[in-house]
Amino acid sequence: MSSAPLFSDRAEAGEQLAQLLLSLISDLQTTTDIVLPPVVYALPRGGIPVAVPVARLLNCPLDIVVAKKITTPKNPELAIGSVTSQGNVLWTRQRLLGKIQSNIRRTALQKALDKAQAQLAQLSVSCVQVNPQGKLALLVDDGIATGMTVAAASQAIKSLQPAQIWICAPVAPRGLMNWLGRWCDRLVVLETPDQFLSVSRFYTEFPQVNTEEALTYLQEHNHLPHHS
Repeated sequence: MSSAPLFSDRAEAGEQLAQLLLSLISDLQTTTDIVLPPVVYALPRGGIPVAVPVARLLNCPLDIVVAKKITTPKNPELAIGSVTSQGNVLWTRQRLLGKIQSNIRRTALQKALDKAQAQLAQLSVSCVQVNPQGKLALLVDDGIATGMTVAAASQAIKSLQPAQIWICAPVAPRGLMNWLGRWCDRLVVLETPDQFLSVSRFYTEFPQVNTEEALTYLQEHNHLPHHS
């Protein structure tokens, strides 16, 4: 595989994803006569700049779903699961999970849950409360590496009873596609490379999105006054 980046930045990736989604939604309406109003959910913080062009082109509200990896103190890079701010938990099926004592798992879960709830509290002031029931929920991230957080986020949205959930991202590993497809009604991914070390390698520019920037993106899209 060429090591050249696929996208210049998150905004460009979002524009490409938006165009594809617009055409898929239009095809859905043409072939089924089903009209589902879309609602866009971003995984903060990196998913927000990708989700903004999507929500703009589809002319719909932008909300967030916060999910955090559950990691252990011994290996903070290794996800043993993920949890959303609402408490939807997804554990990995790896055998290593059995070796981790339940009290360590509980502590790790609580820590991740606290982080998710804190981030939701920071960002929710800039979101509009949408009810996705009976609508087309589009869950957007800047890329999918392991799929743990996006799968937990999809579970959280599913409990709100949308008509369909689509998981949408500019890039995800080809080997993950079948597994990801189990968590949604449709998987929309622009590029599925075989070799996948990290999401960042597929972008020319991939800076961290800080909380201030995330708030600004959400406020501007949702036409909310800026909170200082």
